[in-house]
Amino acid sequence: MAAPVTRDQELELSVESLAFGGNGVSRLNGFVVFVRRGLPGDRVRARVTKVQRRHAEALAVEVLEPSPLRVEAPCAHYPACGGCRFQDLAYEAQLESKADQVRDALVRIGGIAEPPLEEIVRAESVFNYRNKLEYSFTATPAGPSLGFHRAGRWDEVLDIERCWLTTDLGNAVRHAVRDWAREAGLAAYDQAQGTGYLRHLVYREGRNTGQVLVQLVTAPGELQDADGFVAALRRFPEMRSIHHAVNERPAEVTNLPTRLLWGEEAIEEELGGLRFRIRPTAFLQTNTAMAERLYELAVEYAALGGEETVWDLYCGTGSIGLSMARNALTVWGVDISEESVACALENADLNGIANAAFYAGDVGQAIEELTERSGAPDVVVVDPPRAGLSNKALRRLGRIEAPRIVYVSCNPTTLAGNVKQLKADWGYELHRVRPVDMFPHTPHVETVALLER
Repeated sequence: MAAPVTRDQELELSVESLAFGGNGVSRLNGFVVFVRRGLPGDRVRARVTKVQRRHAEALAVEVLEPSPLRVEAPCAHYPACGGCRFQDLAYEAQLESKADQVRDALVRIGGIAEPPLEEIVRAESVFNYRNKLEYSFTATPAGPSLGFHRAGRWDEVLDIERCWLTTDLGNAVRHAVRDWAREAGLAAYDQAQGTGYLRHLVYREGRNTGQVLVQLVTAPGELQDADGFVAALRRFPEMRSIHHAVNERPAEVTNLPTRLLWGEEAIEEELGGLRFRIRPTAFLQTNTAMAERLYELAVEYAALGGEETVWDLYCGTGSIGLSMARNALTVWGVDISEESVACALENADLNGIANAAFYAGDVGQAIEELTERSGAPDVVVVDPPRAGLSNKALRRLGRIEAPRIVYVSCNPTTLAGNVKQLKADWGYELHRVRPVDMFPHTPHVETVALLER
């Protein structure tokens, strides 16, 4: 049966809810239309952008009747900037929508009629919460500027005057780099043409330590006016570490080898009473305050008594495993990133934790070797990437038959699929699940789940 709409057709639609990923859900005689920039309760005029057999996608071009859940967005760059999607949606409605997405995924994909869903953990701060930001340079009539990609555009960067997700210090550092670039007469890189020099600025701030690290990413070539760059940043007493990286490829990446220009190799952050070293490319949850809440929840679900062997799979820099070490007999962490594992070992050392060991390797392949080293685990913590656990990792994890699995997820749809498979193939039941709002004004939601055999 053909879809009842065609591309570029304009429709009047009522938005019922938000789908996973943040688009509004509307129905046209039962046919689903996902509406970008449509909020629950809106009546909109929308232009169809894509048609598939079972659904269509559309862009709201006019709000005919605004939802009672709409609020005034404080940011001057909203909604053009792609950094935030929902500044104009009341925070309570954002929380409700995220909790609904987790419940819906567990019902629809996980096949659990009544998920044991606990109340979503609300963010401690809905603005100024990020400890890491990545800016792109862009050319303006006044000279190079720094900002974020325009929503939905890879080739256009918006000049940002004040970002509401960073701190006043973060905004001030960005402005200082912009002023230096203009005084030095340097050109912003043009993504479409492949010309220019300045590409990205990475800003990292230890929110509980007040220490700042900055990484400048440029096209190949000797760093011009390096002394001026360092001088512009050293004015900030919080500045501890200044790095330079070169990107030789067209792709926009910042995860590159760096050269230290000034200061210390790394900065430190404090989470749940533990210190963590942060190098330019090390992974750390970008919301410090909510990372602490997330780890507390994982520790609570693990219910450790001091005698357990704990596995921390996809351990990153060891933050969750090290949070559990004080309540466990031993912790064994595995991650595919050698740099992350080096950081995890350094972090164990930094905190005087002697009962945690970390190894680099593919999680799916490492499980058998880990069993030989540590014996069978009592608790397994998994914090996989957005794609969830691979079939191989899931099968090998199931075979271990650990009594408890604590699953930290950044994607409710892959969590639900993994939960379904763990139940069907290995007899695991979902006992507790709690969403955590790490990223207000974005569609992302973290979830902590407890599975028991």
